[in-house]
Amino acid sequence: MFGHKDQQRGIDGTFMWFMEEVGELAGALRARNQAELEGEFADVLAWLVTLANLTGIDLEAAIARKYCLGCPRCEQQICECKLTAKP
Repeated sequence: MFGHKDQQRGIDGTFMWFMEEVGELAGALRARNQAELEGEFADVLAWLVTLANLTGIDLEAAIARKYCLGCPRCEQQICECKLTAKP
């Protein structure tokens, strides 16, 4: 939808927009406003997909490789990892 504008903005500019949207999502999570949350989740996802496109990453394939066979750490379909900080 915005491919031409995304190319002009570049990766750095697009990343800044993405981070702004993540901040707006944080505010919506804090406020717990369902309608606002829906919009902000959509915005964050759209900017993430845009970043993937600009960097030549097939996001669908990357997710499939990393997560479709189960948890990347314990390799179970339902994660059995203990709740600990990421190493």
